[in-house]
Amino acid sequence: AYDFLEKPLSLERVLLVAQRALEKRTIEIENKTLRQDRIKKWRLVGNSPKMIQLRGQIEMAGKSNGRVLILGESGSGKELIAHLLHEHSSRVEKPFVEMNCAAIPQELIESEMFGHEKGSFTGAFERKKGKFELADEGTLFLDEVGDMSLTTQSKVLRVMETQEFQRVGGNKNIKVDVRIIAATNKDLIEEAKKGNFREDLLYRLNVIPISVPPLRERKEDIPAIVEHFLSYFAEEYGQKPKTITEDGLKALESYEWPGNIRELRNMIERLVIMTPSNMITAKNIMMISVARSDYFVFNTLKEAKDSFEKDFIIKKLEENNWNISKTAEILDIERSNLHRKIKAYDIKTP
Repeated sequence: AYDFLEKPLSLERVLLVAQRALEKRTIEIENKTLRQDRIKKWRLVGNSPKMIQLRGQIEMAGKSNGRVLILGESGSGKELIAHLLHEHSSRVEKPFVEMNCAAIPQELIESEMFGHEKGSFTGAFERKKGKFELADEGTLFLDEVGDMSLTTQSKVLRVMETQEFQRVGGNKNIKVDVRIIAATNKDLIEEAKKGNFREDLLYRLNVIPISVPPLRERKEDIPAIVEHFLSYFAEEYGQKPKTITEDGLKALESYEWPGNIRELRNMIERLVIMTPSNMITAKNIMMISVARSDYFVFNTLKEAKDSFEKDFIIKKLEENNWNISKTAEILDIERSNLHRKIKAYDIKTP
């Protein structure tokens, strides 16, 4: 029972209690819907032996407060694993805060992590909370943790040891309770040997290591993943779900997917948008693929080179989740140069 009413009944009291009961029920329904949407969004698809093992690791690790280091290739789903670990934890109702260590310039990373006081540097017009403070009582996900500078690594290590820090320009210690989940596509043991990553920080982060298998090692999951994305993008674009033929699935299974799940996701999204019929065949997949690779139709070398450069940049951007800084580093060019090329080739970023 939500409430009880004593006699003699007051109409005003009855209406007030009824209104409050309806409001409470509406909030409960909204919360249930949000939880269902969250479960639907962060779903691990596939029943291959490697995925069954991964699910078991997530369930066991999620229940603890132990730090987790997620290892895997670019596009393999490390962010998804981090979300699922949070969903399986006692901190599920608390904040989940993400920070891509490769996407933030080194001169700003400490401000992003620890926050800053007003006037602490040029452009600091007001006090700002950092990621650690925002994640208090919840989970902080440090993506691409292998890209942090040694200076930042030492400060993160100190916060992990003490759970205390000071904002940039501040002198007050701020106490937090944060579970850290980190992810990288680098071999941190090798990076530590080279002197690029602190060995003591590696040991602190690597309490529970979880390896995410690349898609090429679990191709038996491709049909289920394709079905999931076909349904997802049909809902996203307000379409009737498309189906895929057997030869279409074989075409997808024959590919090695160097960009992993992210590359397959992008392929399915393009197929949903660009396939006119409700049936996706191997021919449709070939047309989408050839659109990027047939450079022999051009007459001049410049046209072919420009077409290849555009396709190559798009491919690398997709593999790095459209992260400009990370893509520029992999391409070995300046960020400003990459921005100019994106503009020159009219590449539409998400």
